[in-house]
Amino acid sequence: MSSNSFAYSEQSGGGEATELGQEATSTISPSGAFGLFSSDLKKNEDLKQMLESNKDSAKLDAMKRIVGMIAKGKNASELFPAVVKNVASKNIEDPNQLIRASALRVLSSIRVPIIVPIMMLAIKEASADLSPYVRKNAAHAIQKLYSLDPEQKEMLIEVIEKLLKDKSTLVAGSVVMAFEEVCPDRIDLIHKNYRKLCNLLVDVEEWGQVVIIHMLTRYARTQFVSPWKEEDGLEDDEKNFYDSDDDQKEKTDKRKKSYTMDPDHRLLIRNTKPLLQSRNAAVVMAVAQLYWHISPKSEVGIISKSLVRLLRSNREVQYIVLQNIATMSIQRKGMFEPYLKSFYVRSTDPTMIKTLKLEILTNLANEANISTLLREFQTYVKSQDKEFAAATIQTIGRCATNISEVTDTCLNGLVCLLSNRDEIVVAESVVVIKKLLQMQPAQHGEIIKHMAKLLDSITVPVARASILWLIGENCERVPKIAPDVLRKMAKGFTSEDDLVKLQILNLGAKLYLTNSKQTKLLTQYILNLGKYDQNYDIRDRTRFIRQLIVPNEKSGALSKYAKKIFLAQKPAPLLESPFKDRDHFQLGTLSHTLNTKATGYLELSNWPEVAPDPSVRNVEVIELAKEWTPAGKAKKENPAKKFYSESEEEEDSSDSSSDSDSESGSASGEQEEEGDSSDDSSEDSSSEHKSDSESASEVGNKRTAKRNSKSKRKRDSEDGENENEKSKTSDSSNADSSSIEESSSDSESESESESESESRKVTKEKEKKTKQNINPLTKDVSLLDLDDFNPVSTPVALPTPALSPSLIADLEGLNLSTTSSVITKEVRLKTSEEKSRKIFKDYNPHIMVSTPVFVPVKTHVLLHRMSGKGLAAHYFFPRQPCIFGDKMVSVQITLNNTTDRKIENIHIGGKRLPVGMQMHVFNTIESLEPEGSITVSMGIDFCDSTQTASFQLCTKDDCFNVNIQPPVGELLLPVAMSEKDFKKEQGMLTGMNETSTVIIAAPQNFTPSVILQKVVNVANVGVVPSGQDHIHRFAAKTVHSGSLMLVTVELKEGSTAQLIINTEKTVIGSVLLRELKPVLSQG
Repeated sequence: MSSNSFAYSEQSGGGEATELGQEATSTISPSGAFGLFSSDLKKNEDLKQMLESNKDSAKLDAMKRIVGMIAKGKNASELFPAVVKNVASKNIEDPNQLIRASALRVLSSIRVPIIVPIMMLAIKEASADLSPYVRKNAAHAIQKLYSLDPEQKEMLIEVIEKLLKDKSTLVAGSVVMAFEEVCPDRIDLIHKNYRKLCNLLVDVEEWGQVVIIHMLTRYARTQFVSPWKEEDGLEDDEKNFYDSDDDQKEKTDKRKKSYTMDPDHRLLIRNTKPLLQSRNAAVVMAVAQLYWHISPKSEVGIISKSLVRLLRSNREVQYIVLQNIATMSIQRKGMFEPYLKSFYVRSTDPTMIKTLKLEILTNLANEANISTLLREFQTYVKSQDKEFAAATIQTIGRCATNISEVTDTCLNGLVCLLSNRDEIVVAESVVVIKKLLQMQPAQHGEIIKHMAKLLDSITVPVARASILWLIGENCERVPKIAPDVLRKMAKGFTSEDDLVKLQILNLGAKLYLTNSKQTKLLTQYILNLGKYDQNYDIRDRTRFIRQLIVPNEKSGALSKYAKKIFLAQKPAPLLESPFKDRDHFQLGTLSHTLNTKATGYLELSNWPEVAPDPSVRNVEVIELAKEWTPAGKAKKENPAKKFYSESEEEEDSSDSSSDSDSESGSASGEQEEEGDSSDDSSEDSSSEHKSDSESASEVGNKRTAKRNSKSKRKRDSEDGENENEKSKTSDSSNADSSSIEESSSDSESESESESESESRKVTKEKEKKTKQNINPLTKDVSLLDLDDFNPVSTPVALPTPALSPSLIADLEGLNLSTTSSVITKEVRLKTSEEKSRKIFKDYNPHIMVSTPVFVPVKTHVLLHRMSGKGLAAHYFFPRQPCIFGDKMVSVQITLNNTTDRKIENIHIGGKRLPVGMQMHVFNTIESLEPEGSITVSMGIDFCDSTQTASFQLCTKDDCFNVNIQPPVGELLLPVAMSEKDFKKEQGMLTGMNETSTVIIAAPQNFTPSVILQKVVNVANVGVVPSGQDHIHRFAAKTVHSGSLMLVTVELKEGSTAQLIINTEKTVIGSVLLRELKPVLSQG
């Protein structure tokens, strides 16, 4: 009734009802009572209908009335969902992806249960959005909705399952985070996406990498068998040293058969290894814990160097890393022994870091390095940080117990510390000496006497209690000193700390039992004092001791055994690391740091005894990919002429998803056959072979298009038929290999089994049969056909040497195996969006590589003549397409002999290249005459980064370490395009793909010729014609990935201009922006 009476009082005025939207006054009954009670409900229903109307005016009117209700203090909460729906719906359907994502973020942040259905609808819609950025925000919203309403779990799992299939690297990390929050136990959702996540991992943003790695660590512990069994077996072998050779061989063979690492297990370990070089400490720590928990013990050592590198970070990072190293160093000391000096304490370290470093040094101590460590500890004891000095003394004690050879040395050093002026140092020394003397008390009577004298000066309760305990335990060895110590203690009993009082009572009891003549009265006096002490623990102890040692009528049977009870042999204390019990927590987690299970912690499961079925991770091959034909023409099938027989095709289609290993094995087998069939087997680098294969596949595609034309068929019908047969075979092979590559992983191409060897034999026989028809195709091929830079606006002068036999062999073997291997190498780390964008660029007729506008003559020193013992080397970038590979940057090196003797055998030695980088070296120079000079060419695939390519330049006698670091402008190829195409591409590269800055310079520096000169001097870009005088446009594409780089200089009023760079490669774009800005600003 209270709500109705409230409604009645609020609606008593007719004018007010009209103001609040009570439109149909005729609905109110004559009596007035029923109409007034129901008016509030009627009104809200009207407002809801107005908010759901298709007319904006009705919605606006409803909004105004709701604001009026709220202003007058009325309850409008039931209209909240309808209002949110109207506010959010327009933004969620906005054409701008940033606004759509922001709307979803705001909507999911409203913590009101009543809008859960609207939020659920928005998440489902966003999960199917074309923009990966919006899908990423949908994954973020899943976690918020789950925390708001856990009952939506099943529907959210459906969305998570859908988003897990997303191939965008932007979405991967966020959806895995949602998976971890909502349904971490649903491992079945990961099976089909496991290989994709492993392959995408290197391209995912850093915090997404951390989440994915932790999830995959848990996944690996449930799906693979332990890789540590093999090592355990080897340890057993060492024990059975005297077994016969036959027995030993049988055991070894049995162990080898019992464990073979799953290819998917190896894939995860291999694909996370490059992330040890990440700039993000959390990523490095995540990879380190993955290696620690799932990799073979022989491979774990690789993480030690990366973890030591993190010790240069800030103190918070150091603290976490040192905690994890402390846990690792207990089990595997050898991992961090080479980096012992990295754990030496610095004066600027905070106490928490110092203590952890001490812990690690203690774990790493052994007979070989203990003398060095003790000298280091001797310095630490003198530190002004008293807490650290005390921890150092404890560390010395632990070293003494762990390494028996230095026990006496450590004990003598600790005794020397007893004369230290610092009371805390002395007290800690006493406590540690007490523990050491427990291990061998009979040998150290003099030390006990010396410590008894310290009772007059030491005031720290723990130290005084330790001395009293030692004297009591060894009272028979110091019969003259012990009674006198008890006498002194009895004098000041009432003023002592409770801990000391308890030890005084114990000392009195022990002396009463061993030397009652001298101490009987003293002990009774102390017991009387303890009987009336304020602390109940002391009173209880006093009553217990009196009944036990002083015989009377009430004494029980225990009094007979009093001496055995008080003077029993005590076990020596075990000085263990405080990190010993932390190894059951996953490294790098909050639970490991706190040494207690935190909320949300997911425990690592034990390795399964038998590995679950690995086929659950196989992905079905998409058969539609086989129907693709170049030039958009329908494919004509000829059943009589197929590369495979029908039965073989059926077997392939049925086995492709379940046994993709055999296919990759056959591919490698075919490549071996090609190498054997060539007259001159090439020993070129993998990068050259890769580029040749890619170029060869492009030649095949271009010729296919030509053969399909009518003029070609009329001119040569017979050859056309044979070549069409060849082209169909290669096309279907390309489509097959591309679809197979998407469903397989890196590990499958490396693993070998019996099925692989069988498929190799079959493939070799087929290849021999088909080679006779393929050979004629190689006769008309020239090197210029292998360029990936066609069509060009102007011809580029390139050398045209004859084809090598190895290249002809590569072209002859152009079939399923070669194309699949090339595709696997090229596309392995690319997402579907990157692939589609690359295809668009490669075949877009409006975007063409052009000749460089300007070639700088600036050279860089590769090797100084003083460092090179007379051999000098300089390099420069000629800005020409590289003949060694379409993804390589051409580099010309000039070698000079500044000596008076001949330099022989100049060549490239060892290479230390970052992951993914490849280099094609120049041929060995037999000799270089005195004062002679020679220029050679190299190709380096910098992978669209400015990382340094490090290698050795060697002569007959010496090797010199040299580096080549490319300026960012040399990673580009100039592109010719129209202004219209430029604007179109620029419109597609906005938002996060755009960086800009304002330039201030004198007006004379903003003339077209000056701007052109400065820009092309920095970067290898092409000029785009502009219809506006105040806007200058330049275009290029990156050499490795072919991503567009669009540069715009827009002149503003006065002496300012805006520099804008649009590109997918945001890192290169920002670096180029930083290099162009000072150049354009200076006079």
